[in-house]
Amino acid sequence: MDNKLTQAQLDRVIAEVQGLSLRREAELDRQQVQEILQELNLSPDLLDEALVQIQRREALSVQQRRKRWIVAGVTAVLIGAIATATVFVQQRQQVLARVSTYESRIALDRDSGGNVTEVDRQSSPKVFYRVTLSEVPVGEKLSLSCDWTDPSGRVAHQNRYQTREIDRSVWPTYCYSQFGPNSAAGTWQVRMSLDGRILSTSSFVVK
Repeated sequence: MDNKLTQAQLDRVIAEVQGLSLRREAELDRQQVQEILQELNLSPDLLDEALVQIQRREALSVQQRRKRWIVAGVTAVLIGAIATATVFVQQRQQVLARVSTYESRIALDRDSGGNVTEVDRQSSPKVFYRVTLSEVPVGEKLSLSCDWTDPSGRVAHQNRYQTREIDRSVWPTYCYSQFGPNSAAGTWQVRMSLDGRILSTSSFVVK
C-alpha cells in the first residue's frame, strides 16, 4: 500500500483529524453527564430513560423527514402526470377541432349516390345520413352522434356510435333511422356531431 500523501491530501487529513478531535472533546461520558445532573439537582437514575426518549425523538424526526420526501416525490409524480394528461387532452382537442365535413347527403337502402329530399313514410323506409369527413386523425376512432329532429323540433331518434380505426384522412361514415306510417309528416332535420360539436346538418321532407 502506498502511504505517500500529496500536500492537498495532507491538508484534508489534518482538517479531518482536527474535526474529530473537536467532536470528541465535545462529547461527554456517562460519568460526566451524571455529575452534571447532580449539580442541577436532577436524578441521574432518569438518564437512561432520557437517552431512550432522545433516540425515539431522533428516529421520529428521521421518519418524518423521510415521509416528507416521499410525499414530495409522490406530489411531483402526480403533478407531472396531470401536466402530461393536460397536454394530451389539449392536443387531442386541437386534432378533433380540425375535423370537418367534406360531403353529406340523405340516402335510402337502395343508394343511387344522390341526395334524397323526400321520404314516403308509408313504405317504412330506413333513412341513412351519409357523411364524408375530412382531416380526421388517422389511427384513431371517433365517437359520433346523430340527432333526428321531427317537424315539431323534438329529437325523435338518436344514434351514438364509434367508428372503426381510421386509416385515411378522408373518412366516410353514416347513421340511420327507421321511419314508418306513424312518423310525423313534414320537414325533418338530422344533425351529426363529434364530442358535442356539430359537424353537419341536413333536412328532408317526410310525406
